[in-house]
Amino acid sequence: QVQLVESGGGLVQPGDSLRLSCAVSGLSVSIHMMNWFRQAPGKERERVALITGAGGIPNYLDSVKGRFTISRDNAKNMVYLDMNRLTAEDTAVYYCSALRGVMYWGRGTQVTVSS
Repeated sequence: QVQLVESGGGLVQPGDSLRLSCAVSGLSVSIHMMNWFRQAPGKERERVALITGAGGIPNYLDSVKGRFTISRDNAKNMVYLDMNRLTAEDTAVYYCSALRGVMYWGRGTQVTVSS
């Protein structure tokens, strides 16, 4: 059974940093493509970052390039999203997902950026 559990969200001020974590069980983050998506109120879900299985190559949404970093810890089977210089536009529920034939999803963690 595949499970993904996000943590690390919260309320921060503009310019702050935050690290999201995703604990994964039932599949290996070193083999499968791992993703971070987000969904803001009234907007469609969008992929923020991904990291490929083979090679661990990252890719980012243009609006977060240079601010967000996706990484993984193969030994702990964890995926992370480091977010810097946060703005109000980054406010959303952030979801971790894994692609293995179908996309598996976590339940999400709320990130709110507000002064």
